Amino acid sequence: MASDDLTAPKSPRPGEILDFARSELFDRTFHEGMELVEETASYLDGDGRRESKLLSRSAALAYAGESMKLTTRLMQVASWLLVQRAVREGDMTPEAAADPRYRLAERKAGAEPTNRDIPIALVEYLVRAEKLYDRVLYLDRRMYLDAPVEPDVNPVLSQLGRLEAAFRS
Repeated sequence: MASDDLTAPKSPRPGEILDFARSELFDRTFHEGMELVEETASYLDGDGRRESKLLSRSAALAYAGESMKLTTRLMQVASWLLVQRAVREGDMTPEAAADPRYRLAERKAGAEPTNRDIPIALVEYLVRAEKLYDRVLYLDRRMYLDAPVEPDVNPVLSQLGRLEAAFRS
């Protein structure tokens, strides 16, 4: 495998991961994510349930599909945030948090809901969840830098190489 191969093993950045987990940005993102989960659950169990009963059959099917997509997206974000909190509290190492099963997947380009009759409140929750997911995905990629592992450099050999190059000039 070539050293510049994009499929080379990835290297977690423990310092950056810990810094984020201890940051105010993490606190804000965590609270926003958990509040959105609670708010969405409350809507889906309350007003959303009542609104969905008033929809036509096709709109009700679209509502069910969109609410499942919404719930899944929010659970992915919540899981990621809980892993970061585990790192913060010392229950998980940054290296363990870098495992692919804890990382967010790239989001497929979301299409707007196919049925115009679904409640606007559901659409608003979908938009908020997608925006949050995109922000968390950005943080994920920044913290768990997707770059090839660089080999350790021997400082003595490095200096000898510089000396050789200087005498050749």
